Amino acid sequence: MNYQELANKIKQWGQELGFQKVGITDVDLSEHEVQLQRWLDAGYHGSMDWMARHGMMRARPQELHPGTIRVISVRMDYLPPEAQFASNLSDPTQAYISRYSLGRDYHKLIRNQLKKLGQRIEEEVGEYGYRPFVDSAPILERPLAQKAGLGWAGKHSLILDKEAGSWFFLGELLVDIPLPIDEPQTNQCGQCRACMTSCPTGAIVDEGVIDARLCISYLTIELDGVIPEELRSKIGNRIYGCDDCQLVCPWNRAADVTNEPSFHRRDIFNDADLIKLFQWNELQFLKNMEGSAIRRIGHIQWLRNISVALGNAPYEPAVSEALKARLGLDNNLDIHIKWALKEQKKKRDDIALNTARNAKLERLVRIIGKGLPRDA
Repeated sequence: MNYQELANKIKQWGQELGFQKVGITDVDLSEHEVQLQRWLDAGYHGSMDWMARHGMMRARPQELHPGTIRVISVRMDYLPPEAQFASNLSDPTQAYISRYSLGRDYHKLIRNQLKKLGQRIEEEVGEYGYRPFVDSAPILERPLAQKAGLGWAGKHSLILDKEAGSWFFLGELLVDIPLPIDEPQTNQCGQCRACMTSCPTGAIVDEGVIDARLCISYLTIELDGVIPEELRSKIGNRIYGCDDCQLVCPWNRAADVTNEPSFHRRDIFNDADLIKLFQWNELQFLKNMEGSAIRRIGHIQWLRNISVALGNAPYEPAVSEALKARLGLDNNLDIHIKWALKEQKKKRDDIALNTARNAKLERLVRIIGKGLPRDA
């Protein structure tokens, strides 16, 4: 069999299935094992115990699917049209939701397309061993994508491509066919540290090293407990995920929007008023988030995240009223609501104090003005 010809066909089939780029690599990730263990030993995975539980299997795809000798790595762009970055982040009364989750959940869509790719290969070569993955198994997808030539690892740890930036999903098809492998891209971040310096919580502790315990995406998505109090004010109005490190990246300036309608912003987010979102009951949340990745965090965690954002919002009596209406629903939620109420009270008191100071200053000016000579 001409494996180079097969590899070329696989890349063509992948693009026909909606993947913007397809690369092939071997399964050797041994050079990443020390770094992975060091990251785990530092506790940077936070409460994501499954990362430590699977250990070095994440760096050994052949243990995940015995017989695997190649990984077909794919990229699917997700940046939606009219992403509205600035309007959402700059208005603290509006919820900011990571751009990847504005549309439908990507897991099933990409996995189905990968399965179709596997079946198309089977039609060509006959029965063989393959298995698709999309965030569904302990596998180091970014190092694999880098080795497969899909891009390089930026200092924010995401894969960057000079044509697409980092606004894309990754997926893998593990196969037992000895396909020719692709060359990795050269790292082109240079001296740029924009992603590191812009992180609201300082979660990028070193180049390519993320302390998940500080990352807003982890805090609002993976962490289902109490968000540390010292981090709440830094979350701002980000209620699901965070894009700050991508927003400042120079390589993202020319990124194309997605061709996949499933990733477009759903209409329910056209008005992302925090109070309105906070007033959804559980049935409304489940209905409105049907088919969304956001649904998996559940209604209580959704309310927890929004309560923090409401605490960070400008003072408004309606905010306190909305927060008080949710007290007693859940113990962990109450912790965040009570914090938010205190933050709102501080802002109300500050407004009252400033108003009193301004009134006093105005009186003082009038008094001084009356005492001045007419020709002064």
